[in-house]
Amino acid sequence: MAVTIDRIGNSKDQIGEGPVWDCAEGVLYRIDAERGEIFRLDPASGAARSWTVAPARHVGSFALRKGGGALLATNHGLELFDFESGRLSPIDYPEGKLPHTRFNDGKVDARGRFVVGEINLKGETIGRFYRLDPDLKCTRLGAGVACFNGPCFSPDGRTLYFSDTTVDTIFACDYDVDSGAVSNRRVLVKTTELGGSPDGCTVDAEGRVWSALVRSGQVGCFTPEGKVERLIKVPPKHVSSTMFGGPNLDQLYITSIGSALGGMLQPNEADGGLYVIRGLGVKGKPEPRFAG
Repeated sequence: MAVTIDRIGNSKDQIGEGPVWDCAEGVLYRIDAERGEIFRLDPASGAARSWTVAPARHVGSFALRKGGGALLATNHGLELFDFESGRLSPIDYPEGKLPHTRFNDGKVDARGRFVVGEINLKGETIGRFYRLDPDLKCTRLGAGVACFNGPCFSPDGRTLYFSDTTVDTIFACDYDVDSGAVSNRRVLVKTTELGGSPDGCTVDAEGRVWSALVRSGQVGCFTPEGKVERLIKVPPKHVSSTMFGGPNLDQLYITSIGSALGGMLQPNEADGGLYVIRGLGVKGKPEPRFAG
């Protein structure tokens, strides 16, 4: 089967991010981080909904909750969001908010805990990353990142991958499934020679890491040993995140950035769009919901 790449609709996200395929509903969620919007798409029927979270909210990432609603990582901290009422319920900004720093990307582990990290808007390597447990207790897992992105887990849950986009690096860490502790942080991939920086990532059922390579117009597939297995050219230059979805989890959805971000980027006409890649011959793994 040939690989095809199709645009879905005509949306133009400023910062398209955080695609989540929800197996329970058979739908795709994503966010426009800059506008503070959440989108829900049913590919089977074409039905779409959207929610604006609140004024002055930058939504770095989100997770669906097991009992309904969502957990958000915003510039105000960690917050719960009710889809029906639109109500926000603050949890906390653990350890306090640092200057020029806010929450960025996050993902749920196999036990329903949320791992999330920060971005420093001046590129300083002072960002921290945390684990939020179902009882809403937050624990610091690490620090020393400038732009925490693309957290995702190996199929056995024992490896946490994440990117620091600013330094063109995907890291791997040992992850204790029982305790949620992180250790042995190490470099998995340096992407500089590929012409882009790693942004949002996902892991397939065989354990390979699929990373959006922002600025390069490519999605990279890397083995658990850090070897480049595939590079896929995509229409948006500033592809921002990846997620397997569809009834068989064999379609790769990608988001992209349509804003120039104050002159930092030069978007093309395709940037800001949502796309689906079919025919890869690869399946993803189900994404769990936050258990809190």
